Amino acid sequence: MIPDLTDLFARYEALRTEVDSLFSRIRQDFPLNVACKEGCSDCCHALFDLSLIEAMYLNKTFEASFGHGPQHSTILERASEADRRATRFKRNLFRSEKDGENPDVLLERAAQARLRCPLLDESDRCLMYDARPITCRVYGVPTSIAGQGHVCGFSAFEAGKAYPTVHLDKVQQRLEALSRELAEKVKTRFRELHEVYVPLSMALLTRYDAAYLGIGPAREEKA
Repeated sequence: MIPDLTDLFARYEALRTEVDSLFSRIRQDFPLNVACKEGCSDCCHALFDLSLIEAMYLNKTFEASFGHGPQHSTILERASEADRRATRFKRNLFRSEKDGENPDVLLERAAQARLRCPLLDESDRCLMYDARPITCRVYGVPTSIAGQGHVCGFSAFEAGKAYPTVHLDKVQQRLEALSRELAEKVKTRFRELHEVYVPLSMALLTRYDAAYLGIGPAREEKA
């Protein structure tokens, strides 16, 4: 049986609120630089992975929001197609790396990948906007990860100038800590469960049940 994870999800929501507040402050101080507006979906065509805590939170919210009706099925169909495309893209990157291609070039290629989010509706609006991942929430203001800065291509932040920046390494560390706590709380038998990252599409498709989480003894296969 999966234990109650409400406290961990609440702490994830608190981290999300902190990030939202930081985004709002930057937008308030630099209103002419932030280009985010209703109807823009540029950040909804990116390739990125979710930590265990975010993936399970998104999955839980998705199931609670859409039940098992036609829209639920349509979203999962889009998620399945997006996941196939993401898998092919990552497989090609892996092959390029094995062939000796420069890792920095591969990272830049991944950052420029265009993959439509399955949660976008026909009007390019997010169907789960209030529950969108942290990566989606900070797109549009200056961010940095592993020492590399990034800004939205539509923004007006100028190269070479100093701006308040969201340091995603620190955010990621907190997500990793929450994921580790989640793995410990469910008493998983999978030692690396907290290190599993999945695309948003797979987070929607996955059934986070006791078998996936490694709760209880492993089942013996019949001969």
